[in-house]
Amino acid sequence: MILYGLVTMDFSQLEGFFNSILSREVFRQLLLNSDIRSSGLWLGLGLMLAFMLVVYLITRHIARLPSIQNLPWQPLRLLTQQLLQPIVMLIASMVAMTSWQLMGLGTVWLRLMALIAHWMLFTRVFIWLLQMALPPHSTLFTRIKHILNLILWGYFLLRLSGYDAVIGKALESVQFNFGSFKLNMLMIVLAIFWLTIFGIIMMWLNRTATHKVMGITSLDPNLRMMLSKIVTGLIVFLSVIIALPTIGINLSALSVLSGALGVGFGFGLQKIASNYISGFIILADKSVRIGDRLTVNNFTGHVTKITSRFVVLRNHTGQEALIPNETFVTSPVINESYTDTKVFQLLDVQVAYATDVPRALTILTEAAAAQERVDTEESPPGAFLVGFGANGIDLRVGFWVKDPENGYMGLFSAIFLTIWQRFNEENIDFPFPQREIRFAPSENNLNHQALLQAMQAVQNNTVINETKENS
Repeated sequence: MILYGLVTMDFSQLEGFFNSILSREVFRQLLLNSDIRSSGLWLGLGLMLAFMLVVYLITRHIARLPSIQNLPWQPLRLLTQQLLQPIVMLIASMVAMTSWQLMGLGTVWLRLMALIAHWMLFTRVFIWLLQMALPPHSTLFTRIKHILNLILWGYFLLRLSGYDAVIGKALESVQFNFGSFKLNMLMIVLAIFWLTIFGIIMMWLNRTATHKVMGITSLDPNLRMMLSKIVTGLIVFLSVIIALPTIGINLSALSVLSGALGVGFGFGLQKIASNYISGFIILADKSVRIGDRLTVNNFTGHVTKITSRFVVLRNHTGQEALIPNETFVTSPVINESYTDTKVFQLLDVQVAYATDVPRALTILTEAAAAQERVDTEESPPGAFLVGFGANGIDLRVGFWVKDPENGYMGLFSAIFLTIWQRFNEENIDFPFPQREIRFAPSENNLNHQALLQAMQAVQNNTVINETKENS
């Protein structure tokens, strides 16, 4: 009969019924009129707590049913599990309150139970939206979840006691004047609250829309990224447009202020705006894509990320460069993978002059072709004789690398190791520097020799003269 009476109510009666049950003023009035020394009052409180415990156990059992656990969409399954308890609690409190009123019993604690269930619905939906807006397994959510619960339930106690109106009037008395536009602290607090609500909703919509857009594999990756950026901008714009009128701020009152700020920001943020516009240009014309190998300002690396303001290049040593998008529009950029992702590489090897050169060239070609990362179908490797050096014959092998984004150090090492093994098997020698050193007489040595010859001549003359005198 009670359920039949609820179903047969018209909309206005049903609205009045809900408003009377969820009215904080009615609850406070009934609580003030109750006799605190009455045993029935405390008995009703105990029954309410027992009632809430039974509802918790029942809903916990229902949440574990296969029909709930096997819901196809994980966010829907999580929301169902979160809202099951407050919904059952709210319905049970309303049904019990109606039956108790018919029996002439007090309903003050059942009204409190309905108010708790109603606020629990709001808090769990709010936290669920925040969880959906943040990335999966985010540590930020686990950090702020308990803080949010504490703030929300603290505000619930203020609302329940009526002190929220006192605090609201105190905040409203703190006013700020901006010409003809008046602003008070209460409007600022409400603005923060509603902007947070709309921000969380828009973050969830943005994350869902971006996931859907990026999941369209039939579109070009650059087009998908550009669409996701446009969706993000529209969602942010709509969140501000919707949130400001909600808190009582007239958008027309901000027209003059926005015009003045627009002129100032136009000069101050010229470079940033240029980078954002350039980002949409390079995404639209597909001149830069994820995985491309670029050389910008003598820095060579692969594109790992494209944002609205800059492009991230990562080289083979792990260094990352943040290149502003404007650079790709106004400066020369070398894109080694613009039409083809493959990159041509060269390796130099020197062999001795006694080497069988055709055989050595074949070994170089086979060593490069033996690597999986080297293209052997469309553009097979080739080896060439490039010159005659001071110590040996200079050879060179060229090949196309299919996945340059994975680096070259390991590939070059594997090719050189194969060449070294094959050369040892074929008795092909690597040359080493050879030098001949000759010691030529220096100028000092020549003078010393002349001096010795002169002294020897003087001695000879002296001997001849002595011989003549003796004779």
